[in-house]
Amino acid sequence: MNLLIVEDQTALAELWRKHLERQGAIVTVAASEDSAVSYLQEQKFSVVILDLDLAKGSALAIADFASFRLPEVQVICVTSSSFFSDGSIFNLCSNACALIQADTPPNDIAAMAEHFGSRAS
Repeated sequence: MNLLIVEDQTALAELWRKHLERQGAIVTVAASEDSAVSYLQEQKFSVVILDLDLAKGSALAIADFASFRLPEVQVICVTSSSFFSDGSIFNLCSNACALIQADTPPNDIAAMAEHFGSRAS
């Protein structure tokens, strides 16, 4: 499974990356909208783990581009706020498959990525 993590907090991105790689995933990490779009232009991903709270750039623009470039890609949206707790992210992001908190245990994120990645294949 090929995954893209879009997270600007390096320590959190590395925690997720290491855990997902131990589970057998091929993981690419992007820290900004520009790098995420570049990776999406160059590679095929089955799952994107996307921080909705990026300091620079637009997470929704990344999700839109991912949907355009890879219509089957599944996006796991991550947030540390309660802004999308009403489920509105699923109306704004057509390829969103889950909304989780940033402090979700890496084991749970890996299980979700595996589950949704198998649906995208």
